[in-house]
Amino acid sequence: MKKTFGIFLLLITVILVTGFVNPRFFTGGNVWNVGQWTGLYGILSIGVAFVIITGGIDLSIGSVVGLVGCLLPWLLVTAHWSVPAALLAVLCVSAVIGLVHGLLITKLKLQPFVVTLCGLLLYRGFSRWFTADATQGFGKSYEGLRNLAIGGVAITKDFSIPYPFLVLLVVAGLAALFLNGTIYGRYLLALGRNEQATRLSGINTDRMTIMAYVICSSLAGLGGVLFALHVNSVQPSGHGNFYELYAIAAAVLGGCSLRGGEGSIAGVIVGAALLRVLYNAINLLGIPTQLEFAIIGAVILLGVIADELMKRWSNRRRLAAAIAE
Repeated sequence: MKKTFGIFLLLITVILVTGFVNPRFFTGGNVWNVGQWTGLYGILSIGVAFVIITGGIDLSIGSVVGLVGCLLPWLLVTAHWSVPAALLAVLCVSAVIGLVHGLLITKLKLQPFVVTLCGLLLYRGFSRWFTADATQGFGKSYEGLRNLAIGGVAITKDFSIPYPFLVLLVVAGLAALFLNGTIYGRYLLALGRNEQATRLSGINTDRMTIMAYVICSSLAGLGGVLFALHVNSVQPSGHGNFYELYAIAAAVLGGCSLRGGEGSIAGVIVGAALLRVLYNAINLLGIPTQLEFAIIGAVILLGVIADELMKRWSNRRRLAAAIAE
């Protein structure tokens, strides 16, 4: 909770500084833009948070987004599937991908890094192959469906909440309830802290690991649907590139330890919002866009360093208190 509060203060600081230097930050259109992209990336970040909590990693998220982004319009426009059937198909494909990842990691004892790195390459290559590298789009026939990603709920005459952000809040609520309010969520946290001890206590750790990867890929599929509907023009070679890095960065900034066993859904949302606000600030403040990755990387590194220093300081305090007693 302290870590979440700290990253929240950093988010507020960046918002205030950016708004002070360039008041356009607080305009309705810009707030809408930040909220929309926070929703899109936040969904991916919550998914990868479940994997990181178990001590794993998923590098294939961006390629899953790309695969779903290519497959959905292809099924609708080229194969003439109905909207419900196409949506169900791409979400099932996403879940199966997570299932395969989990089985390879638990049953064949392969490293998550290797499995998901291979997935990153496989899904990107398959997307380019079955589309013949042709750009995919929905056309005017599916404007109503696209409204799920580009529309919103009106709050006032001049402001509305983007649908992707509302989807993020629903997903976050369900994820927080699962992680903090069910026995399976506690199992996942225990698995990340000490896999051997968790297994010896009678918990099926393989099942928990598989579940985490299925959740991650399923949310990547959901995010992929919304991303595709948002951009409307999906390029198989580039759609979704580096999205896994944004998702992992948001989860780590939000308090998920790469060692496993730690993490909060609220922190992940704040981490995703911070990354999007930083990106927006880079554009509004006239900072060269070539420095985007450098600035975001520096912020992430500083956040991780601060987290490590705080842990060491806290451990020293507990040790000193124990000695004093």
